[in-house]
Amino acid sequence: MTEAEVSNFVVAFAAAWAAREPSAFEALWHPDGVLHYPYVDRPVAGAEIGRRNAAHNEQTPDLVWQLLDWTWRGDVVIVEWQLTNMAGGKRVQWRGVDKFTLRDGKIMEEIVYSDTAPQRALMEGRHLEPMLRF
Repeated sequence: MTEAEVSNFVVAFAAAWAAREPSAFEALWHPDGVLHYPYVDRPVAGAEIGRRNAAHNEQTPDLVWQLLDWTWRGDVVIVEWQLTNMAGGKRVQWRGVDKFTLRDGKIMEEIVYSDTAPQRALMEGRHLEPMLRF
């Protein structure tokens, strides 16, 4: 893919997050694609993306996604992002990275890398202790 093609994809992905419209995400996905997402209990098929996003929007109405950076090589695109949401009555921020494999400009695979422990601790009303102290 060219830099312009990848840039167009990243802009469309960021716009889909800003719009929070399931159809905007569906337009980015190949129907045979698969999403590996640490917040759900199984891989999500490309054909399920709209339904997953609708549920996600309903469950996280205050969520704000922000693009931080991106890079690519061939058909693989890496996007670094930051999310802000309410959890346990507090506003929290966390970062993550998505690795996309594209085919004909559509997402064939997306792997989301994000530490879920801080959000889980807040949702459960407990303090997350550091694993190491120095």
